[in-house]
Amino acid sequence: MRWFARLRFILLISLLGMLVSCTTVAPWQRGILAQPQMAARHAPLQSARRHHLYNSREAAASAQTQSKGGACGCY
Repeated sequence: MRWFARLRFILLISLLGMLVSCTTVAPWQRGILAQPQMAARHAPLQSARRHHLYNSREAAASAQTQSKGGACGCY
């Protein structure tokens, strides 16, 4: 039962940490956050190409299109 108390304590601390880190962004600060360096994907075209190649090689259906790729990775 002691591990359950520790788990609850860790979850409580992490939840409080997440809530404290939330903040509002002033309009004049949004320009800084909109810079390309702050993007989740630094190179969206390269990410799309990697996504296409991965799906082609795995012969899986892409989540963004309804086509299925072949196993060779060809275009």
